[in-house]
Amino acid sequence: MEAKEPISLLEFKKKRKEMIVPSIKDKIKPSFLDNVAVWITVHVGSMGFFLIIFAWTAIWLGWNMLAPKGVRFDPFPGFVLWLFISNLIQLFLMPLIMIGQNVQSRHADLRAEADLRINTQAEFEIETVLLHLEYQNKMIIQILQDIEKKP
Repeated sequence: MEAKEPISLLEFKKKRKEMIVPSIKDKIKPSFLDNVAVWITVHVGSMGFFLIIFAWTAIWLGWNMLAPKGVRFDPFPGFVLWLFISNLIQLFLMPLIMIGQNVQSRHADLRAEADLRINTQAEFEIETVLLHLEYQNKMIIQILQDIEKKP
């Protein structure tokens, strides 16, 4: 394999400056509502939220099945009020979670694009270093051959 002539340090620096990746925050400015949707998506998708909903359901159903009949407010076995509130929570959370996931997806796409640019830049820099090493190796071999030829 023949060593190519490496680029100069100035050319390398110029090329490197052209490849600098802009910040992801510069490319996308989420609105306040986007931030709210992401916050809800992050928190609703947590174990803490699951435990809150589980506890609320257990207390609600337990109270309305085991408490004295005079203090029950959502009669067994229908639990109509509990079903109504649960359905409202689902109806409001589903679109918010989808919006939050879309915002997170846009950010993930931008991060992937930035990673690709950084990897491309690293590949260019590694190739440049390898070219310089090949060139130095060629020069060292030539110097050694010149020294061996001298009496």
